[in-house]
Amino acid sequence: MPELSLIGFHRFFQGQLTRWSSPPLLPARIAGADRGGYVLWSATGTLPARLAGTLRRQLADEALPGVGDWVVADAPGRPGDTVLIRGVLERRSVFTRGAAGREARPQVVAANVDRVFVVVGLDAGPNPRALDRYLARVWAGGAEPLVVLNKADLDPDPDRTVAEIEQRCPGVEVLPTSAQCSTGLDRLRAAIPPGCTAALVGASGAGKSTLANALLGEARKATGAVILDGARGRHTTTRRELLLLPGGGLLLDTPGMRELEVVHAEGLGTVFDDIATLTGDCRFRDCRHESEPGCAVLAAAASGHLDPERLENYRRLQREARAYELRHDARARRRAARQWGQLSAEGAMIRKWKGGK
Repeated sequence: MPELSLIGFHRFFQGQLTRWSSPPLLPARIAGADRGGYVLWSATGTLPARLAGTLRRQLADEALPGVGDWVVADAPGRPGDTVLIRGVLERRSVFTRGAAGREARPQVVAANVDRVFVVVGLDAGPNPRALDRYLARVWAGGAEPLVVLNKADLDPDPDRTVAEIEQRCPGVEVLPTSAQCSTGLDRLRAAIPPGCTAALVGASGAGKSTLANALLGEARKATGAVILDGARGRHTTTRRELLLLPGGGLLLDTPGMRELEVVHAEGLGTVFDDIATLTGDCRFRDCRHESEPGCAVLAAAASGHLDPERLENYRRLQREARAYELRHDARARRRAARQWGQLSAEGAMIRKWKGGK
């Protein structure tokens, strides 16, 4: 096992250890998680672990440790002993998604990653709306995004596709790759220097596991064929795990995601920076860019300076984030209910006034 700095341990985490100075606990990183159990990487080696009961009761769902998290645990008494995780260190970054089910709660996909590679399979063509979702979640979580256009050998004009994505995603590096043809892999590998943690995210069938195998230099990750009808992929990766790359750097592979719900409006301003800039010229500070007079965003869309489809996607993601907040935040639900009640009362008064007149 390499020294802790090579698996992502920085001053940010070092300063937090004083909270658990007595008794002294062992800093470790979660390299794998499955059915309530964990695999830790520490200075003493690889350790099986589980959460201490008191810690499990204290933590909210979104605060439960996930792959990439740094924790403190008991030192093992004997080799092979399962240790107890006693605390979770504050995260530098986190990539989340909305968990399935009616009860809204964020689900941690990758923690403490420096870069998130959003992998798009060009066999099916890029989906701009889905790409906006991924980038919004990456920016909101505090990591640096990089768009990987994989299977570039299947695109008849990959240079044009790269140019289109670069125009849509200003400030984000766009890298065409082909694991089958070894195209772009050197640049992708150079983006994960020693001590850096990168996560692979994207839809099933985009080729994340194939890229992971290419970076590892061995077929460690299972891969599956893509169903040609709609280029749908099978979930060949079923669990999240950290992988130590030859020469340093870490890769966090994740299962494919059919859908990625936007759980916060944070990050949308960065993805839609053109709309955010125009918002400053709107007449009203709380302009929603729907039908308000003096809306600079609507004016730009009407004049052709802003793509109406892009504006509609921005509105859609804003509504989705708001709906998620209402499901998740009881106070927000009560506030929305009061506002709706006030509007209903005002409407009733207006109808009564008109009827009386």
